[in-house]
Amino acid sequence: MGESISEATIISWVKSVGDYVEAEETILEVATDKVDSEVPAPVSGVITEIRFKKDAVVEVGTVLALIEETAGSQKPEVGSKKIEVKKDQVVEVPQTKTQNSKFIANPDAFISPLIISIAQKENLSIEELQTIPGSGADGRLQKSDVFNYLKNRKYPIQSKPTANCQPTSSYPKPKINFVEGKDRIVEMDRMRKMIADHMVYSKQTSPHVTSYIEVDVTNLVNWRNENKDKFQEKYNEKLTFTPVFVQAVAKAITDFPMINVSVDEKNIIVHNDIHIGMATALPNGNLIVPVVKNANEKDLVALAKDVNYLADASRNNKLKPEEIQGSTFTISNVGTFGSLMGTPIINQPEVAILALGIIKKRAEVITTSKGDEIAIRSMMYLSLSFDHRIVDGYLGGSFLRKIGDYLEQFDINTTL
Repeated sequence: MGESISEATIISWVKSVGDYVEAEETILEVATDKVDSEVPAPVSGVITEIRFKKDAVVEVGTVLALIEETAGSQKPEVGSKKIEVKKDQVVEVPQTKTQNSKFIANPDAFISPLIISIAQKENLSIEELQTIPGSGADGRLQKSDVFNYLKNRKYPIQSKPTANCQPTSSYPKPKINFVEGKDRIVEMDRMRKMIADHMVYSKQTSPHVTSYIEVDVTNLVNWRNENKDKFQEKYNEKLTFTPVFVQAVAKAITDFPMINVSVDEKNIIVHNDIHIGMATALPNGNLIVPVVKNANEKDLVALAKDVNYLADASRNNKLKPEEIQGSTFTISNVGTFGSLMGTPIINQPEVAILALGIIKKRAEVITTSKGDEIAIRSMMYLSLSFDHRIVDGYLGGSFLRKIGDYLEQFDINTTL
């Protein structure tokens, strides 16, 4: 499922227990982050056991089902067998841990920050967490253990009052006025829930600061207008502004490598590779971020091909899991929707994100060899949101200005 994927959610089972499947035939569909994938049968045979139900969160490497392998390609005749219990016969039922069993709280159990954050969202107390049996190494509590517990949770265990407890907010939750027959309720889909959680986490984690500059991209606009038809004929690819933006960002990151970092508690991870994520709106209104890998090592033609492929794969839901992973910096072209500028939220665990506004023509005062003159220029705003824990005003401002310089000083003699 990709190197960085640790778990997946089961969307649906295509086959059931007792079904015969051919090798490479799809058995179930799973979701990793924002990409849905089909899981094929590794062999031909009959499914004898399915261990996880729909919506279960399962760690990578876990056995999902058992297949009794059959020789040859012919579908066997599968008969049903009844297990009858005779009178006075003693049948041993293996004991399993269920949510109704009584577990003794373990105050010494290790609870990771991820589990704590889930508990805070679900209103789980520490005492209740300690009663959940862990399936990890040495009984360590996993994310899937908590979610499985929550499905059957009936009676929450209240935390014991302590002297150091923070007072809860007395501000009441605002009332939502719902008009029966006029208003309607739309439940968030799985992807929207993940986006919402990711955005809230980012705002709670990183102190956001946003800087703005305005750039004159007249030369770039004129160059594209003169070359887009030639580019289409020569490479059979569209020439949009996005590959130029990606190229300018990659160059600026090379000049300011401390923008291309992630934060691991008190450590700063400086990435050598430059992978640019492109925030892309899907037809259903959700958001996804496909990644242009090693953007600094590619010319404009290669970048254009990557951008077009990823945009098309996003629209048609054909992105692979590895194509939305590993970004080290993200751009968001809010100008696509006519926005003048934006204040984007950082795509964790990155430390900065760039928003590109709409390109508009307007009268500007420019300096020429004849002095100051008024001319029609193509102008656009760039806005950079950055994590003020790591990026200070000087670094953020200098990096943003460098991107603007690369766009303004675009070489109109660039050949494709």
